[in-house]
Amino acid sequence: MGKLNSGIRGSSGRNSGRELTVPGGRVQSIFSIQVLLATLSTLSTLPTLPTLAILIVLTAPPAAGASDAADLPLEKIVLPLGFSIQVFAEDLPYARSMTLSPEGTLFVGTRPPFVRDFIQGGKVYAIRDLNGNGRAEPAEIFVVAEGLNTPNGVAFQNGSLYVAEIDRILRYDLVESWLSDRSGSMVPAVVRVFPSDRSHGWKFIRFGPDGKLYVPVGAPCNVCLPPGEIYATIARMNPDGSDLEIFARGVRNTVGFDWDPSTGHLWFTDNGRDWLGDDTPPDELNLAPEKGMHFGFPYCHGGNISDPEFGGQRDCGQFVPPALALGPHVAALGMRFYSGTMFPSPYRGQIFIAEHGSWNREHPIGYRVVAVKLENGTAAGQEIFARGWLQGESAWGRPVDVEVWTDGSLLVSDGLAGVIYRISRDPE
Repeated sequence: MGKLNSGIRGSSGRNSGRELTVPGGRVQSIFSIQVLLATLSTLSTLPTLPTLAILIVLTAPPAAGASDAADLPLEKIVLPLGFSIQVFAEDLPYARSMTLSPEGTLFVGTRPPFVRDFIQGGKVYAIRDLNGNGRAEPAEIFVVAEGLNTPNGVAFQNGSLYVAEIDRILRYDLVESWLSDRSGSMVPAVVRVFPSDRSHGWKFIRFGPDGKLYVPVGAPCNVCLPPGEIYATIARMNPDGSDLEIFARGVRNTVGFDWDPSTGHLWFTDNGRDWLGDDTPPDELNLAPEKGMHFGFPYCHGGNISDPEFGGQRDCGQFVPPALALGPHVAALGMRFYSGTMFPSPYRGQIFIAEHGSWNREHPIGYRVVAVKLENGTAAGQEIFARGWLQGESAWGRPVDVEVWTDGSLLVSDGLAGVIYRISRDPE
């Protein structure tokens, strides 16, 4: 088989052996994972089972979500005055993208680490707050599917749950009816097959206002000329997988997008390339009001940074610049327009973005939720809305996605702690 690619991201060659700490004393050494996955990525064949067993022991991070939610230091999260945060759901290892059905069921995808995913696969969860107390009890959390190939993305339409694995889109019909009695197993239909590259192969998916399912295919590299037309794009297709077309090009790795409810225009985050230093290029928030736009990758980054290898082939002026430059290597992932009424008017219609956080920057940044202010359809700036998952040089949580809950509160998934938080406005 071809060369394995770890898909690890970074910004500089420096590393101080920083640690990500999960409450309860379990520690994940990023330095060890970098070295081992970098070694694995050079292999031309899969390692033997004994070698894989060693890798599992050495590289598998702590069991995310195994800590009791009471151990999480929520008092360290800094929010605007009048807001509070609590754990909405726990024991959700590697929780990632979220989608909410009209009936109020929250579906959650996962992205386990490479070795664990290879051996065990990932799960998809369904969560229902049946008693409406703002917290999902264990009996209100269900496993819809398991053993999947990095089921990062989830979307819902007309009673069916769509799940994005790395190499295909699955559809689970009548999923909420199944949740009512949970008899037997859900057998999905394969909607469409996509490339199997693991590097930037995990997918965020979402239905647009046109009724089509939007599916990104990331660049299978840090930076390269796309090896096929489908790479480094956002594509869209009918719900049955037909009529696939490319909507946007030059998109290195988007893991979050949404449509402005007032204009119907698509906005998306994009993760900048690595190895140009700690402070360049920025991650991006982009606006694609129409089909056919090109956002620069691999020739140009951040709107005006010519790539040292490929930039000579195209001028940056040929491409669409970001609507807003975000922090360098903050790993901007999930984003949503705030459509609720619980938050005060300055937040309504604005964009919330989950920043997963840098992994090998000399001084880590990100690990927070930011709010982007829009004025007349343009991004006018950003402010930090929630921070505190990063303490000094160590992080105890990593925001992945955001979703507006049924009552207007904001849900935030955390793949490291294995929980979903609920940020609410305090009663007047």
